[in-house]
Amino acid sequence: MSAGVEYLLARGRAQAERLMTATCTIRRVTGTTTDDDGVVTPTFTEVYSGKCRVQQRSPSAEAREVGEAELRLLRMELHLPMSATGLQPDDQATITANPADPELVGRVLILRDMANASHKTARRIGVIEVTS
Repeated sequence: MSAGVEYLLARGRAQAERLMTATCTIRRVTGTTTDDDGVVTPTFTEVYSGKCRVQQRSPSAEAREVGEAELRLLRMELHLPMSATGLQPDDQATITANPADPELVGRVLILRDMANASHKTARRIGVIEVTS
């Protein structure tokens, strides 16, 4: 890669990270445990913790029926620094802070659409939030 392209890419990434004023923790299910009452609980490992940005292009939800429950799937986009690596579909991102919109704190987003490219300024990952 030429020095000019490297310089522009570094500036673009720095600018993208300036907009990442929220923070999140991303975890991956690694197994389960079962207590004496037979309650199964997933176990997790942390794969990323740091700055992020949440975007929603259009405020719409897709309705899905699961058993007798009707769930809503909200599609959003999670932006992370390019240094966030090793992420996989179905990892779970929990928003831990968001000064611009405190309503997002505590929400869990499931990573879905992983995209890679040569000259990205941020990792932009399609995510869903499942609500009832």
